[in-house]
Amino acid sequence: MAKGGRKGKYEYWISPDGLLLIKGWARDGLSKEQIAKNIGVRVETIIDWEKRFPQFSKALKKGREVVVCELENALIKRARGFDVEETTEELRFNRATGQNEMVVTKRTTKHVAPDTGAIAFALKNYAPEKWRDRKDVEISGQLDTNPFAGLTEEQLRKLAKSNG
Repeated sequence: MAKGGRKGKYEYWISPDGLLLIKGWARDGLSKEQIAKNIGVRVETIIDWEKRFPQFSKALKKGREVVVCELENALIKRARGFDVEETTEELRFNRATGQNEMVVTKRTTKHVAPDTGAIAFALKNYAPEKWRDRKDVEISGQLDTNPFAGLTEEQLRKLAKSNG
């Protein structure tokens, strides 16, 4: 209990009902700032509760795991391409009922082509050692960068005059 015998604000939020709300908000993609606003506390309080109450931290993480999984699945679907069924409906009079009704007049299956951006992003994340943009290259051996290193000043002046 908090000072003076009253319960702290956190007590509801670490109860099963409070944790269910936290998990749902995290699953819906709310940021810590938005969750803090919903609760009526500062974001620093949320961060403190994460450290103090493992069940609170776990609820935030579990909710986000669902979103990450959904996003990964959507990325993979978009990278592979997919089929979508489109329907066209028209308003028609039904003599039997005497009512206007929406009737499906056309069904079409369309293919959504794979998205090269989604493919590249997925490959860079799923196989970074093979697909990352930056390549690490190691060069061994010696490099003679100054062909005039062993010459005297006088020899350098003669060379400069003869090429000038």
